[in-house]
Amino acid sequence: MNCGTSAPGDFELVWIKSSYSSNGNEGDCVEVAAAPAAVLVRDSKDAQGPLLAFAEHAWADFTSYTAKG
Repeated sequence: MNCGTSAPGDFELVWIKSSYSSNGNEGDCVEVAAAPAAVLVRDSKDAQGPLLAFAEHAWADFTSYTAKG
């Protein structure tokens, strides 16, 4: 996994990108970060762009579901 940081507000986000994604300039992956009461998702090609926020239980359900596939 590859990590990067950003600090919006009073806490620091640690963005995690899968080690399976490209390490080149393409940046063809999403990144996730744990925030207070949410899991944030962003497009790694547009780190300053929009974020999706998921409740912790919704993210846990999603990752559990995708791990079964």
